[in-house]
Amino acid sequence: MTTVPTAPAMTRRLRVLLWHVHGSWTTSFVQGGHTYLLPTLPEGGPWGRGRCGRPWPRGAREVTPKDLRDTDVDVVLLQRPEELELTERWTGRRPGRDLPAVYVEHNTPRGDVPNTRHPLADRADIPLVHVTHFNELMWDSGRAPTAVIPHGVVDPGERYTGELERAAVVINEPIRRWRVTGTDLLPALAEAAPLDVYGMRLTGLNERTGVGPRRLRPVGDLDSGTLATELARHRVYLHTARWTSLGLSLIEAMHLGMPVVAVASTEAPRAVPPEAGAVSADVGELAGAVRELIDDPDTARRMGKHAREFALAHHGLQAFLHRWDSLLARTLRAGGPIAVAREAAARAETEVNR
Repeated sequence: MTTVPTAPAMTRRLRVLLWHVHGSWTTSFVQGGHTYLLPTLPEGGPWGRGRCGRPWPRGAREVTPKDLRDTDVDVVLLQRPEELELTERWTGRRPGRDLPAVYVEHNTPRGDVPNTRHPLADRADIPLVHVTHFNELMWDSGRAPTAVIPHGVVDPGERYTGELERAAVVINEPIRRWRVTGTDLLPALAEAAPLDVYGMRLTGLNERTGVGPRRLRPVGDLDSGTLATELARHRVYLHTARWTSLGLSLIEAMHLGMPVVAVASTEAPRAVPPEAGAVSADVGELAGAVRELIDDPDTARRMGKHAREFALAHHGLQAFLHRWDSLLARTLRAGGPIAVAREAAARAETEVNR
């Protein structure tokens, strides 16, 4: 594993091609000073969502595959293996060879962990960016030069009231993803405090968990502004994921000023300091921490303030954008991705986030 070196921040406006894959992450990424080209198709779908109606800056522009062939693209930001072929087909340029490219890996590895080999492991011409140090550690990235750029979010402001003696949980597709998202832990945790669950595809959650709506209330998928306000009314934020990258909803909850109780898995122990809540692999301890925060609003508020301070310091938007500008600058200034990989191997001690 080699590490992509740092570089001075980008000083010119780039044309960055990327697909709309993860809405919250893309919301942060397109806040930078570049032009972001988002492929769009009439049917939408995974390869053509475009802006998808999101209130993003004007620099985030929709582009059709036909228009891409005649568009001057400076760099492509890949997020799925299929985008390698799709980029070549739509632009006529090969990522990592004719077109500078960076690959962002959002997910934890699956399968034969820790031996899971990344799809780009045999390529030294495309920097591989992980969103957590845990992911970089657990993926076998092979020859690919790697970097870690932690999540950064648009600050929703300190909104915490904690007026509801309930815990808030955000899980998308909790039934399908069951153990991955820790959905099976909800019955035990609902004994400590009533839970309000937000996210997509919650239908059948009460039946599947065996917990009635008085202790576990599926709310649904809300727009980001409404969700932030609703989360902040809860006494505590509960993070149950076993095997996901660090959820942006956790970082957003900390920005809101919410205390956090989290399962001690993947990047969570690094993301939640003791002053901001509780992190444990013991479900009984998690339930106890939830109960204590429900019963002690002053402690909950104090921990929430620590959570916000930590999130701003470690997951602020400007630091996130600067790290990305630094990596993109290095990719282009060094004469292309291959040069980046060679320089990265020679300067492996320098990390992009230092």
